[in-house]
Amino acid sequence: MKSNLVINYQNIENKISQSIKNNNWGFILEELPLGSILVGGYIRDLILENNNNLYDIDIVVPDNALDICKKISEKYNGRFIVLDEIRNVGRIIFQEFVIDIASRVGDTIIQDLESRDLTINSIGFHLHQKKIIDPLSGLNDLSQYKLNCPNKNNLINDPLRILRCLRFYAEYNFELDLNLIIFIKENKRLLREVSVERIIYELRKIFRGKRALKALLLINKIELFDWLQKYENLSFANITDVNFNNFKKTEVERFLPLYYLSEALEQVAIKKLKFSKFEISSSKSIKKWRTKLMNKSIIKFSDYERFELHLEMENILPAFIFYLPTEYQNDWLIRWRNQDDKLFHPCNLVNGNNLKSHLKLNDGPILGHLLKYLSKEYAYERITNFDEAIYEAKQWIQQNAPKYD
Repeated sequence: MKSNLVINYQNIENKISQSIKNNNWGFILEELPLGSILVGGYIRDLILENNNNLYDIDIVVPDNALDICKKISEKYNGRFIVLDEIRNVGRIIFQEFVIDIASRVGDTIIQDLESRDLTINSIGFHLHQKKIIDPLSGLNDLSQYKLNCPNKNNLINDPLRILRCLRFYAEYNFELDLNLIIFIKENKRLLREVSVERIIYELRKIFRGKRALKALLLINKIELFDWLQKYENLSFANITDVNFNNFKKTEVERFLPLYYLSEALEQVAIKKLKFSKFEISSSKSIKKWRTKLMNKSIIKFSDYERFELHLEMENILPAFIFYLPTEYQNDWLIRWRNQDDKLFHPCNLVNGNNLKSHLKLNDGPILGHLLKYLSKEYAYERITNFDEAIYEAKQWIQQNAPKYD
């Protein structure tokens, strides 16, 4: 059971002021107009002591945000990007941090904070008065690890916020209010109005979250993307018992998101959302070999199937190892980490030019099949040197080359 955070306004105000000073972005304060407010994630993560996320800074100014961004970027050699010209939102990229500056929504900062998605993101810090502004009791919800949306219209106005709720659920040790879950389920189809780029960004965050598994189970339970895919073809049983014990931290960070992507979305949805070519091809391979594994045990794979698996999945194999029974995972990971393991990292003793020279072959399918065959034999150490490879190649040619009368 989680113990509530102890909230002390003065301590938090001092902590924010000190953090600004220590993180070396306080130099822009003199460039900001009176009434400028630090908002959102910086405050939330500082209170939660999630210091790795203190490089994205969001500031609200009374007006003219783009002009202010441009002025600051020119004076301090930052890179200026217009994020939203209509809503007057700009970004300044510095080497060590990024600052987003937006013009205030509404006539007062209170109205701006009340327009945000969740109460934990509706906490402001007056940059000149050094005071917390918390009209929606976000600090109280933060202390209780509670995700609360006081105005559901704020989610409807920007449907991406529906997905952001699930992202915060995945990234932090918060609980989603049941009424909020019901609301998300009833309004999930509004996500169709959101650009695929924004959806992908949030999904990648979800897949990398500390509680990604719980978030993914919830996404599948409420069938969040039923407007994009059919859920009956997804194998939810796979993700209820994921074992990370044998994986290194870097392996989990790198390959678990691929595993979750493959479990959350059908291939057609992954393509429609325009994930990267790498993510599309990787998820396709993972799904292919997952299906084979569902039909028979890994120990019943033939030599050829095992070789094909390692040839196709060499660079992303840990994403597949999550599917293996626990008793096989450690051995597979040890072998995959060993770059000299010939099966887990298929290679060849000879190349195409060698074969063309010694066997008088031309480029074409026969040469490709022969190279693959020799690689398989080398993987299982049935050939161990160049001469054996050439001899085996000659034998293969005699048996497999087309015969002409």
